[in-house]
Amino acid sequence: MEMRWFLSKIQDDFRGGKINLEKTQRLLEKLDIRCSYIHVKQIFKDNDRLKQGRITIEEFRAIYRIITHREEIIEIFNTYSENRKILLASNLAQFLTQEQYAAEMSKAIAFEIIQKYEPIEEVRKAHQMSLEGFTRYMDSRECLLFKNECGKVYQDMTHPLNDYFISSSHNTYLVSDQLLGPSDLWGYVSALVKGCRCLEIDCWDGAQNEPVVYHGYTLTSKLLFKTVIQAIHKYAFMTSDYPVVLSLENHCSTAQQEVMADNLQATFGESLLSDMLDDFPDTLPSPEALKFKILVKNKKIGTLKETRERKGSDKRGDNQDKETGVKKLPGVMLFKKKKTRKLKIALALSDLVIYTKAEKFKSFQHSRLYQQFNENNSIGETQARKLSKLRVHEFIFHTRKFITRIYPKATRADSSNFNPQEFWNIGCQMVALNFQTPGLPMDLQNGKFLDNGGSGYILKPHFLRESKSYFNPSNIKEDMPITLTIRLISGIQLPLTHSSSNKGDSLVIIEVFGVPNDQMKQQTRVIKKNAFSPRWNETFTFIIHVPELALIRFVVESQGLIAGNEFLGQYTLPLLCMNKGYRRIPLFSRMGESLEPASLFVYV
Repeated sequence: MEMRWFLSKIQDDFRGGKINLEKTQRLLEKLDIRCSYIHVKQIFKDNDRLKQGRITIEEFRAIYRIITHREEIIEIFNTYSENRKILLASNLAQFLTQEQYAAEMSKAIAFEIIQKYEPIEEVRKAHQMSLEGFTRYMDSRECLLFKNECGKVYQDMTHPLNDYFISSSHNTYLVSDQLLGPSDLWGYVSALVKGCRCLEIDCWDGAQNEPVVYHGYTLTSKLLFKTVIQAIHKYAFMTSDYPVVLSLENHCSTAQQEVMADNLQATFGESLLSDMLDDFPDTLPSPEALKFKILVKNKKIGTLKETRERKGSDKRGDNQDKETGVKKLPGVMLFKKKKTRKLKIALALSDLVIYTKAEKFKSFQHSRLYQQFNENNSIGETQARKLSKLRVHEFIFHTRKFITRIYPKATRADSSNFNPQEFWNIGCQMVALNFQTPGLPMDLQNGKFLDNGGSGYILKPHFLRESKSYFNPSNIKEDMPITLTIRLISGIQLPLTHSSSNKGDSLVIIEVFGVPNDQMKQQTRVIKKNAFSPRWNETFTFIIHVPELALIRFVVESQGLIAGNEFLGQYTLPLLCMNKGYRRIPLFSRMGESLEPASLFVYV
């Protein structure tokens, strides 16, 4: 029956005799089999007996079976099939409840899966499933490790903004290093497309009264401020409906700040938040209330009440000194003994700052006494790390109330990143990374924000929001650990290293990131000379004390004895977004591109 179906699908393609590699690849795609060209090329070569670059229908069938009929899938199929040929709907339902932890399982759901994935018509009509159908189902999106439900916005979005982790980028305008690299609109566009919700814009005075964006005092190229915000306007809500914060690193004269204010209003119009949502608030509004809004984060003069009273008046030429709040007469110099770089603020720009007022961090005690609900602090990673070790309770108390942004230290001129996990552990909302720099920190960032529909907002765990909590990541008291067991079964068409043959020596590392006690790393043995279908069948167990903060990262490497191991691909996701049962893990490159169909096959 399967043979009949198979021949009926392919015989037309062999009417003219043998077929070449390109046609083989196309024919596999026509049969809904995903395969990477490099692997097909190698398998084609191994099966082309006459070595003339053309194969017969029998040789094609051999290639098809090598690629589609994976041992580990056949074993599962045979366990649930009564005759090793077919699964009845009841067998499939049994597999889904026993192995895949499907909660509500009915014959109807099994029928649906058969309808969708069984390619052989007579089998499908009998509400049964062949190995062909089962293989296609196991390779589908429904069997991915990542929970479908987490791919939608499912969290309560009506908490105040400070109750969320917010996807944030640092020096968004750079696409390489920070001293010489190009400033590029692509930095903003790609960050927004990845779900980033807080962008940094470094603004300086430009020629012809046009503010520019670049990394000051360095040789990075310049972009016009208005061009940058037009690009942001275009892409802001493509990936997520929730608010975007523009963090202005402002070095402009008041005249050019007024130009910035005009640009912002002209470009964003109604989307620009320029007034309070309620009359006299004392908490931040929610992401839900701020949907499709742009928020400006900058220094601000005076109170929200004063801002409202000025609404609609002409503010041009009205500038105040940030420190004193004293109006300045044009052309009057203030003689001061101490030389401080005073930044004057244009009222027109200041009045666009509502819920995200940048305020210099002095101390936790000062914040407790004086900080207003709409004031946010930016703290450099070095100071933040010190504070998190010395004053962890005060730090968590602070992040419960105020949005706190952590940014990479200035010495990271190569745009390298820190590990964001240590700052998520203490509730910092905006942990800003250089999105342009691939590597472990960005893998964790991308993995964490897969959750909640990739919306860029993730509700913090209750123990980082509630005032009664005494949570300390380095000293976990209330202990209800969970046990995570992963059987790493096999690899599927793994990416190849530069010495390309599908005979790589591959290994997998599984890492847990979370509170210090949960950090752990285990690895498989090396499977020699097989990147196409390595079989490990190794089981790993992890005890996880704070599952709400844990991320799991799978890394595939190729063993290199001289130059060290070479990175092949990785996948990172939150522990609580993991499905149980037999699952497929898609792999991503260092730059974050999908390497489909390269994946790992596991049982969780």
